[in-house]
Amino acid sequence: MRFIRFVLPLCVLTMLGAPASAQDREVPYWASIRADEINMRVGPSESYPIAWVYHRPGLPLKVLRIKEGWRLVEDPDGASGWMVARFLSADRTAIVIGKGVADMRNEPGDGAKLLWRVEPGVVGRLVSCNDGWCRFDAAGRAGWMRQARLWGAGEP
Repeated sequence: MRFIRFVLPLCVLTMLGAPASAQDREVPYWASIRADEINMRVGPSESYPIAWVYHRPGLPLKVLRIKEGWRLVEDPDGASGWMVARFLSADRTAIVIGKGVADMRNEPGDGAKLLWRVEPGVVGRLVSCNDGWCRFDAAGRAGWMRQARLWGAGEP
């Protein structure tokens, strides 16, 4: 009976701590915005001023540091600051970068059939990357794009 009184609370504490530790990953890593609105602050606390307000769910971010419930992130434009971790997702996304439209093809390769022309700034789900090409899904329009045209693809 004494054993159960000791072990049971220990098991409960271990289970409660698991979700928090699951959010802690080795940095850097990719994340994306989960919320409709999220603040980027100059420090890891709500007492720090807001540097930017984001209204772009799915926007990819590079997580550079972890501090308690906060993440130091960098956005595609190079701005960095702190965001609350619960408003970020582990879902892999990417944003089209570069000048001019980017070609989306039906399979990897410049000779593959052209499906869409995608404007810089379009955000979509990153499915996979291989040999310099990534499977990219922008609002249901999926195909292959050159990895060099996607910020959020590859190693962070």
